[in-house]
Amino acid sequence: MRVLMLTQVLPYPPDSGPKVKTWNVIKYLARDHAITLASFTRGDQNADVAHLRRYCEAVHTVPMERGILQDGPAMARSLATGRPWMMLRDHRPAMARLVDRLARDGRFDVVHADQLNMAQYALRVPARRVLDAHNALWTLYRRLAGTMPQGPRRWLLERDWRLLRAYEGSMVRAFDAVLAVSDEDRAALLEAAGARREIAVIPIAVDTDEVLPVARGAQADHILHVGTMYWPPNIDGIRWFLEEVLPLIRARRPEVVFDLVGARPPEWLLDLAARDPAIRVPGYVPDLTPYLETAGAFVVPLRAGGGMRVKILNAMAQGIPIVSTTLGAEGIAVEDGEHVLLADAPEAFAEATLRLLSDPDYAASLAARARGLVESAYDMQSVGRYVSEVYAGLALGARMAPHGFPGVPGEIGR
Repeated sequence: MRVLMLTQVLPYPPDSGPKVKTWNVIKYLARDHAITLASFTRGDQNADVAHLRRYCEAVHTVPMERGILQDGPAMARSLATGRPWMMLRDHRPAMARLVDRLARDGRFDVVHADQLNMAQYALRVPARRVLDAHNALWTLYRRLAGTMPQGPRRWLLERDWRLLRAYEGSMVRAFDAVLAVSDEDRAALLEAAGARREIAVIPIAVDTDEVLPVARGAQADHILHVGTMYWPPNIDGIRWFLEEVLPLIRARRPEVVFDLVGARPPEWLLDLAARDPAIRVPGYVPDLTPYLETAGAFVVPLRAGGGMRVKILNAMAQGIPIVSTTLGAEGIAVEDGEHVLLADAPEAFAEATLRLLSDPDYAASLAARARGLVESAYDMQSVGRYVSEVYAGLALGARMAPHGFPGVPGEIGR
């Protein structure tokens, strides 16, 4: 089949959760389908585009800039029209023109909107439409609003998640096939749609042939967090960990080092690291290996979010012991104490982290079982075929491919 794939970020290199998910889907689908990719880019990504052309029949890009010059007018349009600010923020006439030209010049069997932001462009293409929902966006922002104090920012988020719920529901109804990554997201999408319809639950997968266990040192005793530092749920979780959890850990391990790795850390975090040498904030790094080798505990202190955390799947595949909030591990079939440690209160989160740091043998056994779960349930070779099943159903003219795929109970094919 000829597929037009629309992505909000260029899916290479696979150095963030959304990019890992989409990169693996493209690699798998490229085996049997001719993919034309249309994507937004940030800065000079010519080398990354060249790499993607090894898998795609063609790659077309549109530069994406964000900032107050774009966000302010988008908010004004949202207030005037009642449309979600986050969707207006990502509307670019240049992408609409590109999609129109591609649809006019070539016939596509399927248009695949990767994330909700790209659904507005997919509607312009006369083809079977697939919405690949990385998360139920409206619930993510509802949760984020709930973590904020009263004020203008909370009011805007409260307003936008309600607009997003209506918008997301309309997109679920408009597309021929909708993919969710968890049962929780499926339920939220159906609630937004206000109608019964088939939604395939296909978890995010990693390539376990590429993502291999890391040889951690015998004295690996750092705490590690990995995540983009401009993503509001990550910043909220980091603040919570620094203010509520880390002091409890330092009371018993005052020498502990906390590594926070990720692009675009805020100034307040850089200032904190400058005053405290045991808090290290290197920003974006192309190779995480040195940080993984010294990690005694990988922490995911997430209090708002949706979908699945690729950072957890990657850390599981890399053999790194993990402490996460329950919400952080949502959508992944882990068991507390079997694959990861789960904790939501500051005292429990600190105690779980200290257990991993103080008992390397237990931490190693936990990480080994987590790696086994990824290999059996979340490897791209086993999960990818379910996306192909959806495509096969569309080729036969069905609105949705048959559900009930085998796999992780409760995860695939609902």
